[in-house]
Amino acid sequence: MQPFTLAWAEGKPPVELARACLEELPPDAAGLALVYATDALADGFAEVLATLRAARPQVDWVGTVGTGLCLPGREIYDRPALALLLTGLGRAHYRLLGGDLDDFPPALLEWCGEHAGAFALVHGDPTDATTPVLVQRLAALDGVGFVNGGLTASRSVHVQAAGVVHRGGLSGVLLSPSVELLTDHTQGCLPIGPPHALTEARGNLAVRLDGRPALAVLREEVGEVMARDLARIAGYVFAALPVPRTDTGDYLVRNLVGIDPQRQLVAIGDDLEDQPQLMFCRRDGNTAREDLERMLQRVQRRLAGRPVRGGVYVSCVARGRHQFGANSEELRAVHAALGEFPLAGFFANGEIYNGRLYGYTGVLTLFVG
Repeated sequence: MQPFTLAWAEGKPPVELARACLEELPPDAAGLALVYATDALADGFAEVLATLRAARPQVDWVGTVGTGLCLPGREIYDRPALALLLTGLGRAHYRLLGGDLDDFPPALLEWCGEHAGAFALVHGDPTDATTPVLVQRLAALDGVGFVNGGLTASRSVHVQAAGVVHRGGLSGVLLSPSVELLTDHTQGCLPIGPPHALTEARGNLAVRLDGRPALAVLREEVGEVMARDLARIAGYVFAALPVPRTDTGDYLVRNLVGIDPQRQLVAIGDDLEDQPQLMFCRRDGNTAREDLERMLQRVQRRLAGRPVRGGVYVSCVARGRHQFGANSEELRAVHAALGEFPLAGFFANGEIYNGRLYGYTGVLTLFVG
């Protein structure tokens, strides 16, 4: 199988960037291609897509924008940049997702039934309250085996592509099980204590953990110095929801959004009423690097020498230059561990791995052959 074709350009107006990338693609290009851009192109994303569709009408474009662009060994921020990843996959191997997913189209349901174990690569709008629900519904759909992707991150409009431009909700592509994929994810936060039974919760409020006031447990785990001034934990300490029925110790990081010292409550950025456990974690650059290295070592072992045709990397907006350094250190680590292969992706406002919405993670999806 041939490797994917990667084309990218930066520092030009939207249409010029699209044309520069198109020059790197064969004139007879067809099938699935991924398109990612920095959010400096968000307002011009429709122009970009129109230019791509007019020049390569046999290509189905799927993608979105982020606050940064991921490339082989490089990250681009704060300027217009565009990447195209032409997969070479024909339409027999995928179906586009987009538009109103409240009722999945019958033709799509039929396709999923015929391709049990399909892999979904999707992009969602973080400002749309239905997006997390749609991720869950898609993951539960008969025939869908795995769901990866990320939420648009933009300081302007939130836009996606799945054949045409989409706004709101969820869009992307379903890949047939005949497409060989390998995927893994890495955390950016480290637990600072054990999981606690969430013995009482109201909405997004943790009331009691292990039968004790939630804030008392938090104070105990952050230590005496920080407990004296809880304002110091902002951006450093987070809540985490352990993933049920997993033997990997996986967890979903959520922001702490408030505390009530009088009532000893802790508020987090998710609904807690159906959650059995909660724990606390800290954001730490060194542990994030170590976990990234562990993830890449797992991927190396699972590849077992097989070539990588192409890859997609979705990382949190709080990672990249903010956690690993300004010199593209996160993507350099991926490149150093796995070698040269066509890769594109973006820095997201929420990452999707195995049908769950994460934060502060990196999600790697490889097409192998």
